[in-house]
Amino acid sequence: MKSVRSWIVVADGAHARILENDGPGKGLTPLTAEETNRTPRPSREIDADRPGRTHDRMGPGRHAMEPPSDAHRNEKRRFAEDLAQQLNTAVLRHRYDRLILIAPAKTLGDLRRSLNKEATARIHGELPKDLTPIADGDLADHLAEVIAL
Repeated sequence: MKSVRSWIVVADGAHARILENDGPGKGLTPLTAEETNRTPRPSREIDADRPGRTHDRMGPGRHAMEPPSDAHRNEKRRFAEDLAQQLNTAVLRHRYDRLILIAPAKTLGDLRRSLNKEATARIHGELPKDLTPIADGDLADHLAEVIAL
């Protein structure tokens, strides 16, 4: 019987690692080529320009405008899109059979929105937690509710 390859994606808005499981009793194997890190840039680098200015409706006054969105949130969204693209490519190459996503709720939503239909169909479980600081050896305790290791 063919073993089922499961990829466990542990991510937050700036770091991700992918571990593989080949079935119950096989444990987790880190896929080092699939590890992704992006150092979050400070606000001064993201929003380097001064905010735009606008005229008041009445009179000669002017005032600064607030940025329309949170730059850090946009960076995290882009990171999730890049990670989803990796997963989309891998599913088309038949590198995994099941996908388990572990990430904070917002990152999980960003990932889901960016996955193609093939990768979405392979989602076997989700865990809305930030487990990126947990060592690979200690992850099994946290994954009992989504996969048998």
